[in-house]
Amino acid sequence: MTIFQFYLCFKGIVFRESLRFFYQRERFFSALIRPLVWLAIFAVGFRSLLGVSRPLGQPENWPYPISLIPYELYIAAGLIAMIQLFNGMQSSLSMVYDREMGSMRTLLVSPFPRSFLLISKLVAGVSVSILQVFAFLMIALFWDIELPMIGYLTVVPALFLSGMMLGALGMFLSSAIKQLENFAGVMNFVIFPMFFASSALYPLWKIRESSEILFYFCSYNPFTHAVELIRFSLYGQLNEKSLIFVFIFLLIFLMLAIYGYDPSKGFIVKKKV
Repeated sequence: MTIFQFYLCFKGIVFRESLRFFYQRERFFSALIRPLVWLAIFAVGFRSLLGVSRPLGQPENWPYPISLIPYELYIAAGLIAMIQLFNGMQSSLSMVYDREMGSMRTLLVSPFPRSFLLISKLVAGVSVSILQVFAFLMIALFWDIELPMIGYLTVVPALFLSGMMLGALGMFLSSAIKQLENFAGVMNFVIFPMFFASSALYPLWKIRESSEILFYFCSYNPFTHAVELIRFSLYGQLNEKSLIFVFIFLLIFLMLAIYGYDPSKGFIVKKKV
């Protein structure tokens, strides 16, 4: 196999996924409705009641230029990560559909390495999610969510890495589920605990004041570190701890997904035995 053949394969997979979202534009825009509803109703409704201030003695946990910020500015990073989480799950849902229709088998029996094929699908899905995020950020300007110009550049690598991690999680789940209708239930079972038990809606130090157990659960939640990586990158900063956690979880989920889609010894084969 030559590099050019790998390039053609990668280009074909990305083009196919792009066409899928182009012809199903409602999927692209529906992913924006949920975070915009949170921003327009939930955040604005709590603006007069809630504000988020810098934690005392923890300047490393505060990327914002001022010590007190409105609530909608705080949850912006969490809503961006929500877009990527739902996009990753939707992309994995399409993989379950492709497997039922037989097109996934055609892809996996090609002479290209299975890991390369799955990573190519991940990259295609993440590319769409990044476009959705920037569309959200443009609309969020109407709610006075303004970022430093450098933030629109520095957030791209964070979006790519967090999107790959969340997409790999969805891909792993899709490899272990045989039927399309079952995946929707599992998807909700995974999404909502990950979202609410994270720093997307409230700071970790506030959670610790209420429950030490919940704090430790949130601290090791992959979604929490995706949110924090995005939050700091929006202001041109790097959260090294979250970067390491996201990278480790990406490797774990990706290896599980590659194993799960192995026709000879994956999760599907074990269920059939």
